[in-house]
Amino acid sequence: MTDRVINVLFLCTHNSARSILAEATLNHMAKGRFKAFSAGSSPRDNQQPNPLALKVLANAGISTDGLRSKSWDEFGKAESPVMDLVITVCDNAAGEVCPYWPGQPATAHWGYPDPSDVSGDEAQRLEAFNQTLMAIRRRLELLVNLPPDKLERAMVQQAARDLSRA
Repeated sequence: MTDRVINVLFLCTHNSARSILAEATLNHMAKGRFKAFSAGSSPRDNQQPNPLALKVLANAGISTDGLRSKSWDEFGKAESPVMDLVITVCDNAAGEVCPYWPGQPATAHWGYPDPSDVSGDEAQRLEAFNQTLMAIRRRLELLVNLPPDKLERAMVQQAARDLSRA
């Protein structure tokens, strides 16, 4: 696994905030070692990434090109990229029965509060998204800096789960 790109899928319920933040951030930090994707277990009809998620990413200098909300069904197809690691980033998605993932990827749960649930003025809501982005970024910095031997298939699941406590 260490000589190829590691595919990581971030899952949430609607694929509009936390999973979008994680996808964009890991692709930004990937160092050529990772390719991130995101999806939702039940995105709403015409679901779009949350505008505040896109705003905090842009403010952090992270590209939002190509980001879109999509169903996790897109990643269970034969022609889909094979995932090495699937990480749920919300408690609802973690408790759902996931589809079969080709290649039997490692799994982990990194729970974050939903910044979309924060009420208040735009500044307060934007701060919630910033806090979520910073929390996601901290774990992803640890992931991208893992030594190659920690990324072997037998090790990636435990390493990812250990990061949930970071």
